[in-house]
Formats: sequence, structure tokens, C-alpha cells
Amino acid sequence: MSEEEIRKAWAEQPMLKPKIEKVVVNISVGKSGEPLEKAAKVLKELTNQTPCKRKAKKTIRDFGIRKGEPIACMVTLRKQKAIGFLKKVLPVIDNKISRNCFDKCGNFSFGIKEHIEISGIKYDPEVGIFGMDVCISLSRLGYRVKNRWREKAKIGSKHTLTIEEAMVFAKDALGIQIIQD
Repeated sequence: MSEEEIRKAWAEQPMLKPKIEKVVVNISVGKSGEPLEKAAKVLKELTNQTPCKRKAKKTIRDFGIRKGEPIACMVTLRKQKAIGFLKKVLPVIDNKISRNCFDKCGNFSFGIKEHIEISGIKYDPEVGIFGMDVCISLSRLGYRVKNRWREKAKIGSKHTLTIEEAMVFAKDALGIQIIQD
């Protein structure tokens, strides 16, 4: 389907138009202790939410990581907080995302090398510089039937989100430019 056909289908059937379900921001430090606390402080400053710590799934001796040791922190943003955060972060990557950043379900993600590139954030020598991953999950109205507790149901193939629809939504709603590789 072309972009115009997709927009026309959304105008005719509003249930087909995607929405931002959530934005997940992850900083993986690789070790626990003081560096992880500094990363959590950076995330709290950026998102105004308390980050949760993520533990290692397995032991990797070469990197000095033990199973169950906290090595990363993350925050999940929804609704207006998610949109506000994306408006702060997207200018860092010049509002450009590669086509390869989209998965088959229409979600997309990108990375930021240094958090100090975000507008309004100043460098603090005590904290340092952290990179982060930003993952955006898109969904349509009606996706709740897949996740609800009672009477779960499958989503029909015509209602699932495609890569092309996700790219059109990213262009329209967020002003993202898609780069063809």
C-alpha cells in the first residue's frame, strides 16, 4: 500500500490508525554499584520518573557479570509523557531513522550515544556521560483483546500493524524522516 492509501484507510476507519503505546528508555551500564546509581540519576532527571533496575540473565566471566546482578536501569513512559520525551530526544538524531530500525510488528527503536546532547541537559563531571536506547511501541485501538486477563483473543491479520503503516505514522505524528538503506 502507498502512503496515500494508508492515510485514506485511516480516515475511513479510525480504529486502524496507530497510536504510541509506550516508550521504553534503557541505560545498560554493565556493572552494579556507583555507575548504575549515576545512570539511574540521569534517567530520573530526563524523564521525571523513578527508573527500575534490570538484572543480568546469565553469568559472563569475561565481563565480570554475575547472574542476578543489577546491570541496567529503565523507564517506561506512556501517553503525554512519552510524546514529550520524544520531542526532546528526536532532535538529537536529527529526526532521521533508518528503515532497518523498524521491526515486523511496526515498533521502532534508536540509540543515543551521549545523553548530554539532549537539549536542556548539562554535563556534570560527577555523573559522567551515558548512552541510551529508546524503543517506541505502536499499537492500534483494539489490541487490548490480546493482553487482557479475561478471555484473551487473537488479533486478526487485517488489524495487525505493518512496517509501512508504522513508518507513515512516524512521519505524520512525530515528524520523523525515514532513510532508505
